[in-house]
Amino acid sequence: MKQALVVIDAQQELIEGNEDEQAVYRKDELLETINAVISKAIEAKVHIIFVRDKDVAGGEGEGFQVHKTIHVPTSAVYFDKLATNAFYQTGLLDYLQANEVQHLVMMGCKTEHCVDTAVRTATVNGFDVTLVADGHSTNGSRSLSPEDIVTHHNDILHGHYNVDHFSLVRNADEALFEPSHNRYR
Repeated sequence: MKQALVVIDAQQELIEGNEDEQAVYRKDELLETINAVISKAIEAKVHIIFVRDKDVAGGEGEGFQVHKTIHVPTSAVYFDKLATNAFYQTGLLDYLQANEVQHLVMMGCKTEHCVDTAVRTATVNGFDVTLVADGHSTNGSRSLSPEDIVTHHNDILHGHYNVDHFSLVRNADEALFEPSHNRYR
């Protein structure tokens, strides 16, 4: 089965925060987890994809780039987006289909916006998804703490399905690139 790791909006300014927004929840742990999963992806020889939000840092400069402590392999592919949805007018879907990818491991920022939307969109577009439970984060909202948002999304996205394809939530220390979706069909 062909697979891909999709890292969403793991950008310098989004993770570290700026004058308008605070850093994401547990940023140091998040960065360690992203690097650990990238290592697993390299070992599993899967496609590694980074999606960047052009709204971050005005779409330019160091703040727009993938966080400087993330070990981005030279073979990584990038897609830049203007919308919350990583699939909207980015070429991501075409790339995945052209490479016959069937399973996506997803992680990144922000949980309640871009991560949630990517997971749900992927399932309706024919992909099984594994969301890395400890591999996504946010800086919270006016009504919910970042911890509550992450916990809530891990709960509601585990088993989220669209008839043929669905998402599971697993921790980074599990065998992420050994999908277990068929056990639940």
